[in-house]
Amino acid sequence: MSTLSAGRRASAAARRRNPHRPVWEEQPSAAGQTAKGGIVAVILVLILVPIYSVVLTSFSTQGSINRAGGMVLVPHGLTLNSYQQMLSGGPVARALLVSGAITVIGTLVSMVVSVLCAFGLSRARSLGHRFLLMILVITMFVSGGLIPTFLVVNGLGGFDQYWALILPSAVSVFNILVLRSFYSGTAAELIDAARIDGAGEWRILRSVVLPTSRAVTAVVTLFYAVGYWNSFFNVMLYMPTDSQKWPLQYVLYEYVNLGMNMPGQVNSGYGAGHQVTTPLALQMAVVVLTLVPIALITPFMQKHFAKGMLTGAIKG
Repeated sequence: MSTLSAGRRASAAARRRNPHRPVWEEQPSAAGQTAKGGIVAVILVLILVPIYSVVLTSFSTQGSINRAGGMVLVPHGLTLNSYQQMLSGGPVARALLVSGAITVIGTLVSMVVSVLCAFGLSRARSLGHRFLLMILVITMFVSGGLIPTFLVVNGLGGFDQYWALILPSAVSVFNILVLRSFYSGTAAELIDAARIDGAGEWRILRSVVLPTSRAVTAVVTLFYAVGYWNSFFNVMLYMPTDSQKWPLQYVLYEYVNLGMNMPGQVNSGYGAGHQVTTPLALQMAVVVLTLVPIALITPFMQKHFAKGMLTGAIKG
């Protein structure tokens, strides 16, 4: 045992002395480890400080914002007025419901289409699967353009309709290719055993393929959900005037980025009105509201990212 350990130490020493050894195989030095830690710390500060400032400003009073001259970094005079006003009705509360409905329905539609398409393309004997796969790949690099897409959706009666926010972007070819790659790597023995037991293609998909691909399904579902939740450009195209139908992200764009006043918003100044919700605090509250769902879901999905995406990308 000691001879084996001595041989390993000698081999490691020889590798350290080898001038032709790749850089990425070198043992990290203390200075290198310290530099990496410092870089990570700086990146964390650059990410967390703006988020902290946004959250703190959303809870701040007019007096605190006036003292800070804008975004607040030191807590003083905290209040929930912004969130009470935002969620007590009006455009933000309505937009939150619209965004939630669009995200749930859109994600469901996208996953059904993507899973069925990916499963069909992963079966080597399916009719025309190579031709269809080539057509899908071409659409990743060549598209009709924004104006033709708008004319098609408008011609189908999609202007000022909710389905125009879902169907034009319902399918991502990249997500289909990731799912197809994972499905193609499903153990052939499992599929053959299911066929011997009399299972058809629908039963194989439901009972064999989907249960063995939960990781990639979860990741793709999250991608679709985040895309629908953050989408606002389709609203600018197909629903620009009816504020009753705006989702949360477009409300954020209109009321925060463009500085429009929300209906019923109290815009007080100084003195006795310093406890009243300010425009800036209300704007930051809307920003926080758009971040919370994704921030809550992502940690639970994190464990699936490496397994789902990397395995799906390597296979096939």
